Amino acid sequence: MTAVAQMSPHIHLIEGPVGAGKSTFAKAMATHSPCVHIALDEWFARLFSPDRPDGDVTSWYIQHKHRLVDLIWDHAQSVIAAGSNVALELGLIQRRARLDFYQRVESSALDFTVHVLDAPLDLRRQRVQLRNQDRGPTFSMVVPEHIFEIASRMWEPPDEFELETYPLILVDTSAEAK
Repeated sequence: MTAVAQMSPHIHLIEGPVGAGKSTFAKAMATHSPCVHIALDEWFARLFSPDRPDGDVTSWYIQHKHRLVDLIWDHAQSVIAAGSNVALELGLIQRRARLDFYQRVESSALDFTVHVLDAPLDLRRQRVQLRNQDRGPTFSMVVPEHIFEIASRMWEPPDEFELETYPLILVDTSAEAK
């Protein structure tokens, strides 16, 4: 029996605005390559949605999201330690949050690639409305129109520094199945 070189596990960070196709992309990646898909929205819906307060949920969401990103990161490191690749779908829509996460990954000396997905606003809105209605395989929670608008305004695409410094792949999902 001959020895086979073992490649070190890899992190695929899947980012982009709401409705860009991140879940579809990550699920396809997990299906077609040896990769464990870990989606913040799925974990968030299961753990916290039953306790969602009435009214403005922004500060509640942000607080819970930060704790959940930490938990997912710990879990992802365990998955990687077991020898598997991971596709992390974390919803890091603001540049500072992504840069902080990149530094976290780099300090762990793990290999990573960032797949930044995007599509025009109207197409993303249509996808989210359809997902809310159909509740198909990429559905984890309803995204109301006002939350879609807030999150869309908060999206910060990668700037020149992010593009030049980190291993980013830009993916236009406009032509993908809606």
